[in-house]
Amino acid sequence: MALAMDNDLKEKLISSEKEQLSEFKGSISEESKKIWKIALPGIISRVASFGTVVVTQSFIGHLSAVDLAGYALVQSLSVRFVDGILLGMSSATETLCGQAFGAKQYHMMGIFLQRSWLVDLITLTILLPVFILATPIFKLLGEEEAIAKSAGYISLWFIPFVYSLFFSLTIQMYLQAQQKNIVIAWLSTMQFVIHIPLSWLFVYKLNWGVSGAMGALCISSWSLVVGEFVYIFGGWCPKTWKGFTTAAFKDVLPVVKLSISSGGMVCLELWYTAILVLLAGYMQNAKVYISAFSICLNITAWELMISFGMMGAACVRVANELGRGDAKAVKFSIKVLTSTSISIGPLFWILCLVFGNKIGYLFTNDEEVASSVTDLSILLAFSVLLNSIFPIFSGIAIGAGLQTTVAIINVVCFYIIGIPIGALLGYLTHLQVKVISCFSIFGKKERIIQKILHLHLNILH
Repeated sequence: MALAMDNDLKEKLISSEKEQLSEFKGSISEESKKIWKIALPGIISRVASFGTVVVTQSFIGHLSAVDLAGYALVQSLSVRFVDGILLGMSSATETLCGQAFGAKQYHMMGIFLQRSWLVDLITLTILLPVFILATPIFKLLGEEEAIAKSAGYISLWFIPFVYSLFFSLTIQMYLQAQQKNIVIAWLSTMQFVIHIPLSWLFVYKLNWGVSGAMGALCISSWSLVVGEFVYIFGGWCPKTWKGFTTAAFKDVLPVVKLSISSGGMVCLELWYTAILVLLAGYMQNAKVYISAFSICLNITAWELMISFGMMGAACVRVANELGRGDAKAVKFSIKVLTSTSISIGPLFWILCLVFGNKIGYLFTNDEEVASSVTDLSILLAFSVLLNSIFPIFSGIAIGAGLQTTVAIINVVCFYIIGIPIGALLGYLTHLQVKVISCFSIFGKKERIIQKILHLHLNILH
């Protein structure tokens, strides 16, 4: 009798464990579906949109080594400087809209979007001298005259591009918060598909050179914005878009404060690599180092768009669950998000190691530049590997409204640790740009550690 009871108890325990395991797997599956529903369209849209920038670099790189270096300076410094501010300030839209959607205050999402347009438009207009005065700025910073002149011309072409950027960024975050960003994926794919043949037509068939490549970039970027406007104004967001309203001009100060905090957090991430490109310009054979380092950074950034898609999912999931007041769901979502993102990195790490000696030729015919890219390919691979981790923690922080503290973490890891040590060793050793790349990776590693500690203390508890 006792033996039979023991067997029954064991069977019940085993059955209970199986049920718990099945329930746990079901919870992971359900959360993964929610994450990928947000992340996949975000990944497609970001990869396609940034792909137009990379394709433009490739077309210009096959025209002239000087113009490639000029494009690298503008895209890595001026555009990244402004893009960092706009992307950071736009993430306030992501936080506010995500929490409003979670709290079912749908009417506020359209108002938050309009407030972001107002704040970002004023900010971008104030920053225009960065593009208009590019040549004297780069000369003042000590860059070679030929590169500075090329950069000044290319910089003027980037003005319409950055104006399209602030619309597309804010709209993407507005739609993503209500899980309607599949339309962004389709529109961004259309943008990329249009951009390649348009660039080929303008550059090679019409022989418009650099002007043709930049003109194609402007046209394709605005095609995305027009498509977004049609979707929103055409009635596909009936709950969240009630038309333009004067309410957008009220209570702007809280949006400005959150935008500044968000802008500071993202700017400090993007400006770090911009400063590294600038440092490369002060080294011997600046044309080669600027071009090679910029190519590696753009490849890293292109792969980073996948992680940014996951970051967007992290922001939305955390913001939605916080809006509902479900702390347990926030903790579980963070665990699934982190595990998913970390599993992606090794694939691209292997690809960079295998094809590292061929990557440079996609962007230039210059043997020196291509060879320099090959030399940096191992460092590029490890940088790509770390990219799969840290954006998740940024997304969690944005969703929770913890941008200010993360900005402080970025200052310490990148600007107090990474840049000074990398610059010092880069100039004192024969390794030059390799050392700067090493400390770019070191800065990322330190930031990951700091963010894990911060998020553990402030969110998980």
